[in-house]
Amino acid sequence: MNDTTVIHDIAWLVAWDGTKHVYLRHADLAFANGSITHVGKGRDVSAGRRIDGSGLLVMPGLVNIHTHAQSEAMRKGITDETHSPGFWHSSLYEHLPVFNPTDEEGREACLKVALAELLLSGVTTAVDLSMPYDGWLDALAASGIRGVAAPMFRDARWSTADGHSLDYDWTPGAGARGLERALTVIELARQHPSGRLSGMVAPSQVDTCTEETLRDSHAAARERNLPWTIHAAQSVTEFHEMQRRHGASPIQWMHDIGVLDERSTIAHCIFFDHHPWLHWTARRDLDLMRDSGATVAHCPTVFSRRGIALNTIGGYLRHGVSLGLGTDTYPHNMLDEMRTAAVAARLVAGSVADLDYSEIFHAATVGGATALGRDDLGRISVGAKADLVTIDLAHPAMRPVREPLRSLIVVAAERAVRDVWVEGERVVADGEIVTVDLAAELDRLEAGQRAMMAAVPQIDWAGRTVDALAPMMLDTVDDVGRP
Repeated sequence: MNDTTVIHDIAWLVAWDGTKHVYLRHADLAFANGSITHVGKGRDVSAGRRIDGSGLLVMPGLVNIHTHAQSEAMRKGITDETHSPGFWHSSLYEHLPVFNPTDEEGREACLKVALAELLLSGVTTAVDLSMPYDGWLDALAASGIRGVAAPMFRDARWSTADGHSLDYDWTPGAGARGLERALTVIELARQHPSGRLSGMVAPSQVDTCTEETLRDSHAAARERNLPWTIHAAQSVTEFHEMQRRHGASPIQWMHDIGVLDERSTIAHCIFFDHHPWLHWTARRDLDLMRDSGATVAHCPTVFSRRGIALNTIGGYLRHGVSLGLGTDTYPHNMLDEMRTAAVAARLVAGSVADLDYSEIFHAATVGGATALGRDDLGRISVGAKADLVTIDLAHPAMRPVREPLRSLIVVAAERAVRDVWVEGERVVADGEIVTVDLAAELDRLEAGQRAMMAAVPQIDWAGRTVDALAPMMLDTVDDVGRP
């Protein structure tokens, strides 16, 4: 039996020439046993299955290096525009502890909905930063995605008793115990029979972990040849807290303790010492990121909702800083995230020249793969994994077809995604997810959200309801008055 699949006469093929993505017109692509075996023209490849590519754009699967799949989809309709006056720059500290799944059924539904959204937007590899639970790895694998399990751990939790001051509730030994558990989960991921799972060492936040936890976790990643990730430089509060503790910015402190290097991915890297909101005199953070080889996991949507933007992605790239992309929040739509990244950069810079869409596409593919230490992802070349996305050029949002990738990112987004393959297995067919019963999981997600909302007054520091924390856009009335 011939297991080779050929997509022939592809109208637009996004191929990798060894240094950059390029277009090939009317080319063929073959894959077998999970890997790409042929890219180009002028060769008649024997195939067990042939697919007409004359109406398609074929591109590499997108690599998402930062997502929270177990929690974010449940916050839809709640944290879209929450206000936190006491933490004027971020509702992170007041609202994140409140709006979390309260039961494992809701958590798993949230995970599966998020994975479906990712796949439907062309993501074939995703880092899931979550708290481990029984069944997590199997759910990742069953979705068909190339999952990177990043079990989070920390020494302290955020809390507030008044809505304007941040407290850290430290638990001695929590980081060490969490790291040990995380390494066990990561090893189970690497041994998973699906063959598509791997792991990433993920201490939660720079301000909730001790120096010992960060050093030990980074050493464990190095010993096991694993990537390492953390949240840092994500708020003004965090920047000043790290200055108070150590006399250094979050990035400078991580450099000083030896955890900033080429295996390190830092999300979100907004409040570097040059950011105008800080009015800081030093200008060292960009240099340290560039010289270390660490990668920024850029997730603009979640911050732009709060009026926050990195300053600027184009500037980071021109400085030589490595860049990958993540969705972080709902909707888990990587194509939409790419558009937001470009628009936010240009708004902050006041110039269209700050960033090209080609740079964002590189970050969402090769940039993410490089952060994970993978040279077989995020590109279409012989030997790379057959992680592929086909785009329907006949979709109204793609027409007229003049510059297909830019039209996909700027206009069509996930609406034009037709098929998605992960390691040669089709997980999205004709625009429909085939590995997740999305309707059933959405029903479970809604039930989970209702349970979460009911628990909010018991968790919130002031005992407020979800309607007080996240008011509806419009008043609800019994009837409309008549003259």
